[in-house]
Amino acid sequence: MDVFTAICKSDLKIEVVKEYLFHPTRKWRFDYAIPDHKIALEVEGGVWTGGRHTRPQGFLGDIEKYNAGTLLGWRIFRVTPDDLCRLKTLELIKQAISA
Repeated sequence: MDVFTAICKSDLKIEVVKEYLFHPTRKWRFDYAIPDHKIALEVEGGVWTGGRHTRPQGFLGDIEKYNAGTLLGWRIFRVTPDDLCRLKTLELIKQAISA
């Protein structure tokens, strides 16, 4: 269990799955998922350093993945590594669950 899943379990009383395989035929995984609520969190690294998510091919691949997840009924939230364990992300998850 990593820090984020532990925080969610202790503070929000929810089970979060890391690297959740969500697609029936593709090998796509969400960075974190709450399957009971079909909520996914994608951690977008390399925002300031030109990481995979900000390069053209990675960006286009992410669009395809996120659209496929949305079509399957998932609500996908994007956060940076710095924001993952912050209170505002936990509040976002709480709001999504109660919506």
